[in-house]
Parts: sequence; structure tokens; C-alpha cells
Amino acid sequence: MKVRFLLLLMLFAGTASGHEAWTLQDCLDYALEHNIQVQKNRISEERGEVSLWQDKGALFPSLSFSTGHSVGYRPFTEVMAVVQGDQVTSTRSNVTYQGSYGLNANVTLWNGGINYKNIKEQALQNRITALTTEQSELTIQEQIAKLYVQIMYTKEAKKVNEQLLGTAQSQYDRGVEMMKQGQMARADVVQLEAQLSSAQYSLTNSETLLSNYKRQLKALLELDLNTPFDVAGNIPTDEQVLALVPSAQEAYAKALEARPEIKSAELSIEAADMQLDIAKRGFLPTIGVSASLGSNHSSGSKNGWGEQMKTNLNMSAGVNFSVPIFDNRRNMSNVKTAKLQQLSSKLDLQDKKNTLSSTIEQYWLDANNGQQNYIAAKSRVKSQEASYELLNEQFQNGLKNTVDVLQGRDNVISAEQDMLQSKYTALLNIQLLKFYTGEKIEL
Repeated sequence: MKVRFLLLLMLFAGTASGHEAWTLQDCLDYALEHNIQVQKNRISEERGEVSLWQDKGALFPSLSFSTGHSVGYRPFTEVMAVVQGDQVTSTRSNVTYQGSYGLNANVTLWNGGINYKNIKEQALQNRITALTTEQSELTIQEQIAKLYVQIMYTKEAKKVNEQLLGTAQSQYDRGVEMMKQGQMARADVVQLEAQLSSAQYSLTNSETLLSNYKRQLKALLELDLNTPFDVAGNIPTDEQVLALVPSAQEAYAKALEARPEIKSAELSIEAADMQLDIAKRGFLPTIGVSASLGSNHSSGSKNGWGEQMKTNLNMSAGVNFSVPIFDNRRNMSNVKTAKLQQLSSKLDLQDKKNTLSSTIEQYWLDANNGQQNYIAAKSRVKSQEASYELLNEQFQNGLKNTVDVLQGRDNVISAEQDMLQSKYTALLNIQLLKFYTGEKIEL
């Protein structure tokens, strides 16, 4: 019994110490470290560094060693011999072995500066790749913030539904009691029962939505279904919901300087200009230097291996000069392709600016409308709750009918939902608006 109690105690302690309630910052930090797409982008950054390292290697000479070995077989080689003054012809098998060794070096002295331009172009591409990683990190943070706020909203909406369910249950119980006393008709009790079923459905629906939003957030965090998960966000205060909203123009100006997709598009234009320059240099001549050192030997020689290697040692050096005259339109095609890429990069930058402008304006509108709706909805909730409490009290005393009570309840639900929606809409969009200007999301 004691052993069983200790095991249960250890199990509870392990569960309690687990990371079940996540703050928004916990989610953001964990996602940036474990999200698969972010990790893939970081691998792409490392690949870019390898490519840059390889391009720099093109500036150095190349050196290679080669060797070849072969065996020769001549079965009918004639050998002349003289026996007792007479000439005799005989045959014998003759197997020879030959080996050659060579050391070759090449270096490009000048190819129109393409090698140096390739290094600069790859460095630009690496910066673009790093900005792509940053963009994916910001996208993940934005998605997490939206789901996190949606979970907070649904949890609060669930509490409202629980309160309404309790009220509907008490009204139904009171109606059944009044029907037994002959103070209420059976039809009114049926309506109260329908109200109770509707409240139960609303609560169940909010629980389902809450579970689904948590599942989506766990997917972004790369957590499996066996990992317990819940958010630890606090109910936002009026100061957070009604915080000062920066102007759309000010937010857009800051976002143009802060957002990685804009920086990436601007660098893509520089990279396209660089690619066009490289393509034009394909028409220029290439100058290179080559040198070689080699020797060979054969077993068919009367000299030994060392003597042959010394005698057959040869060295050479030369200068190569190549001028493209007709290359099947390859260079011209490269130039035209680079010009098209240049135009496409400029259009891509403008498209991203337009998208950013629209996003900023939408967040600004939603934030301002959310604040205004929250102020109005908050006042409406107070008046509807006061009215509903009065209706419910009169109903309990038999002074109001079922229809009046149900209508009052619907008015409270509508006001509560409007207030919650406007509150979290304002909160989320204020934070996203600041996030796009380079600030952290804080809930």
C-alpha cells in the first residue's frame, strides 16, 4: 500500500513539474528552436556558406596528379639467333609493363572578372537566404500569436457559456417546480428545456473549438498528441485593449525598414543587377596558365626503372587565351534572361510593398474598430446583464413569462460575445501592428 502510494505521488510530481501551461513567450521561444520549416531554412543558410566557400576556391590554382599503368602482350615476337654459323628463327611470348605519371596545374588569370563577381553574387544570395529564415521566424511568431489569442478568447467565452448554462439549469429547475404547483404551463417548461439544451450545446461547441485551436498551436510547436498542453495567458486588462494605436502611416514607414521581406526584395534587385553584369562578361576573353610535369617507364627497356624515369622526365608550361566568337547564343540568352530577372525583381519588390501596406492598413482598421466596439459592447453588457437579472428575478416570482426571459438571455449572450470578440480583436491587432514595426508581441 505504501509502495503504491509512493508511486502515485512520484507520478503526480512528474506530471505537475511538466511544462503544461505555456506563456506566449514560451511558445515563441520553443517554436523558433524546434519548428521544422525554420530548421530547414537554417540548413539552406549553411548550404549558401558552402557555395560561397566553393566560389572563393575558383580563385586558386587547380592541381591534379594522374597515373596510368598498362600491360602489353605480344605472343609472336620474333627473336634472331645464330647457331653454328647458321641463322635460326624462333618465337617466344613477350609481356611488357608500362607506367606513366603526371602532375598538372591550371590557373585562370582573368575571365572578365566573373569569378570575383560570382563571389559577390553568392554573398548577396546568402544574405537573402538569411532574411528568408528571419521571415519564416516572424511568420511562425505571427501565426502563434493569432492562435494563442484565439485560445484565450475561446477560454473566456467558455466561462461565459458555463455561467449561462448554470442560469439555464436553475431556470429549468424553477420552471419544473412551478409547473408542479400549477403556476406554469407545460409549453413554457419545454421552452426552458430547449434553452438548457442550447446552453449545453454552446458549452460543448466552445470546448471543441478550444481543443481544435490547441491542436493547431501544438502543430506549430511540433508537439505530438501525447504532450499535455495549455496556455497560461492572463485575461487582458482595459489598458492593454485600449492602448494607443500608432498611425497606419507611421507603422508602414517603420515596417518598410524592419521587415525582412522588403530587405530581401531589395537585395534581390542587387543580385539581379549582379547576374546581368556577370552575363555580359561572358563575351570577354579568358586568359589562363597551365603547367605539367611527367615521366614514364617500361619493363621492355634494358634500362632500370630509375634510369627510365630520369631519362623520360618532361616538363611543360603554357598560356591559354580563349575568345568567344560563336557560342550557340548562350551568352546572349544569359543576358536576356538576366534582364528579365531584373525586371521581375523590381516588380516583386513593389508587390511586397503593396502587400505590406494592405496588411498594415487592415491591422490598423481592425485595432481601431475593435477598441470602439469594445467600449460600446462593454456598456451594452452591463445594461443587458442588469435587465436580465431583473427579468430572471421576476420570472422566479412568476411575474414574467418564459418568452421574456429567453429574450433577455439571448441579449446577454449577444452582448457578451460582442464584447469578447471586440476585446481580443483589438488586443491582437494592436500587438500585430507593433510587431510589424519591429517590436515584440506581448500579451
